Amino acid sequence: MRGRFIDLSPDAQASLKRELKHHDIFVSAFTPEGTFTYDEKILFFNLRYEVRDVENEESACDVGRTEAESFLHVLGYGHSALTAKASDASAIWRDET
Repeated sequence: MRGRFIDLSPDAQASLKRELKHHDIFVSAFTPEGTFTYDEKILFFNLRYEVRDVENEESACDVGRTEAESFLHVLGYGHSALTAKASDASAIWRDET
């Protein structure tokens, strides 16, 4: 998931700045809980999720979007332009010969 921060309260901005080192792209991973990354500009963010047991990539995007919306809502982070992209990582291990 990728999105843009909007209408962040001063408290939300301060929290994001305080926690910045824990949300660097270099500590990002695909996990069931999700990984939240952004940079010091606090303009855009990424949320990466590992989604299993879904029918297709569109379903995985739907699951990721629901998780992201919930996460952002709970933390009070305004956002827009939330987009999703999914890849079937299991295809890496398939023998396509």
